[in-house]
Amino acid sequence: MDYFAGLDVSLEKTHICVLDREGTIVGEAVAASTPEGIGEALDGAPACRSVVFETGRMAPMLYHGLAERGVPIVCIESRQAYQALKTLATHKTDRNDARGLAHLARTGFFKQVHVKSLPAHAVRSLIMARKKLVGQRIMLENQIRGLAVVFGARLPRGLSPTFVRDVLAMSEGVAGLSAAMRGLVSAREAVLSAIAAIDTDIKHLVRQSRACRRLMTVPGVGPLTALAFTAAIDDPARFRKSRDIGAYLGLVPRRYQSGELDYTGHISKTGDRRVRTLLYEAANVMLTRYKGALKLKDWALAIAQRSNMRKARIALARRLAVIMHAMLKTDTDFHPA
Repeated sequence: MDYFAGLDVSLEKTHICVLDREGTIVGEAVAASTPEGIGEALDGAPACRSVVFETGRMAPMLYHGLAERGVPIVCIESRQAYQALKTLATHKTDRNDARGLAHLARTGFFKQVHVKSLPAHAVRSLIMARKKLVGQRIMLENQIRGLAVVFGARLPRGLSPTFVRDVLAMSEGVAGLSAAMRGLVSAREAVLSAIAAIDTDIKHLVRQSRACRRLMTVPGVGPLTALAFTAAIDDPARFRKSRDIGAYLGLVPRRYQSGELDYTGHISKTGDRRVRTLLYEAANVMLTRYKGALKLKDWALAIAQRSNMRKARIALARRLAVIMHAMLKTDTDFHPA
């Protein structure tokens, strides 16, 4: 007899439901949301053919922890699971969700997703932290400029040393404003120090990674883009065709077809937004700053002449993603032609 389990995971506890092949409930339990707690609860149930749970913040930790314990764990797309679970139960409860996920495991009506390795998630965390810090720096500088304009001072843009000097000079002797500016400048300097420390870590990781060094042979691709791309792909072999990368990163147009209606819209923008943005920036650098002869650049410029530069950048970003994945998969460098 085959058995199937569904896990409805929350931050503190996980509801577990085990079904047999006929859909009869064999056992239900509530365990702590840890690999150890869930594993112990499953040890008390019949051996399951598959154990299904949804994507979420705790998915990487639970997936890899349960896989190490020998649990046949499967992570499924949460949006698909949400639509299916709405039709399986009238009331949405954690217990009913676990039952619904167990039914999905029994019927096989689910889309399995790849759970990235923990080192890849660590790299993505580093990149996201840098993005947040850069956003905080920009916010602080805009706040400083906004306060200065009230007193008739227009501060220079950019990260030049004159920025801080002009801020302190214009606020000197003004009660209240001087203390506010010093506090904002101190916060900005702390954020800049944190960004510099992260940049140092990124450069160290790139120097250690042969894949990142290979990707940086592509014109316009720098350390941050190479590191973010390798972390997003994680395992190049999981994509059978390199051209599937465009859809994975949301760089292909949406399509809606129903009867006589067939509509192609803007790009889907699914997947990793940060990687998509970095690829777009790399494409822009190749089109506007790279001076060498490159057929790939000429191909994108021809698109710009037929349409516009924005569409050319998107098309080039999609082509770069395909090329970079092929480089990782075949272990080859970029050869301009």
